[in-house]
Amino acid sequence: MPDLATRFETNPILRPAAVKPSREGLEVVCLLNPGTFRHGGKTWLLLRVAERPRQVDGRISTPIIDPYGPGGITILNYSLSDPEVVSRDPRAFEYQGKSYLTTLSHLRLASSDDGIHFTVEDAPTLMGQGELESFGIEDSRVTEIEGRFYLTYTAVSPSGIGVGMTSTEDWKTFTPHGLIFPPSNKDCALFPQKVGGEYLALHRPSNLYIGGPFIWLARSPDLRHWGQHRCLAWTRPGHWDSTRIGAGAEPILTDRGWLAIYHGADENSRYCLGALLLDKDDPGKVLSRSYDPIMVPTAPYELTGFFGNVVFTNGHTRDGDVLTVYYGASDEVICGATFSIQEILDSLPLE
Repeated sequence: MPDLATRFETNPILRPAAVKPSREGLEVVCLLNPGTFRHGGKTWLLLRVAERPRQVDGRISTPIIDPYGPGGITILNYSLSDPEVVSRDPRAFEYQGKSYLTTLSHLRLASSDDGIHFTVEDAPTLMGQGELESFGIEDSRVTEIEGRFYLTYTAVSPSGIGVGMTSTEDWKTFTPHGLIFPPSNKDCALFPQKVGGEYLALHRPSNLYIGGPFIWLARSPDLRHWGQHRCLAWTRPGHWDSTRIGAGAEPILTDRGWLAIYHGADENSRYCLGALLLDKDDPGKVLSRSYDPIMVPTAPYELTGFFGNVVFTNGHTRDGDVLTVYYGASDEVICGATFSIQEILDSLPLE
């Protein structure tokens, strides 16, 4: 089946060189997976900005946040010849049996009048705070609920990967709500309205032994306390989403049900996009699921980069039938593409 995405002619729309580092001594190496929203007549991206010290041949270095200081960081610096350094992936390494990321991520706003040309703010919007965010914050989803914007994001620390949340009305003052899903969990997308009198969220707990990186649904009376968990979708051996899956941005209400865009990866770590259709009144029921992906990495900027062969989204805007998806390509640059919602729905198999 053909790829359903119409990519922006101007892709990539943002590159690392367009973003000012958060502090002297660091360089921006990746822009990833922005949350997306509209506010004040503009389209906004909440970028994940990944930084690190400029690398020196034969060594590996990375910043971590001082969990007990006022926004300070510590630079870890090791020789690659050290037998206690294990580096097999550009995204992470191990030292003395402990895992570290190769970059430190924060969240930063970028705005646009036309949804294509964006201006990135000079300073971070949100940085990791405290011991549960000392390895940074990543991949925010932004959902407006009852006039307030809720930001769910991946909080990374030596204790694991969990889901943090903060909220704002004006994008100047923020109310932190702490960790709403403990490790190991990520890819949390809130529904934009209550269903059956309850708030809902898609999330992705992980387990290395029994179970796996599957998409789950949770319910809450107040957006803080979550329960009634139900697994909605599993990885599928032999398919494009065989090794891991996770929710994208907020689900979209259509006349056929809730349409949820999700990412999936195979054994070769190729990340594609697909869709789930959930029951309008009971989103715990999956009505249909993409057999083939709706978007596959094919453009040069999607195939090569910091971590190639990747399209990954957690942000979109909707104008009638047109869904504009903002996505990270190859874990390095930000791109845009449009879809027809009806085409996505028509691509789903009847069940």
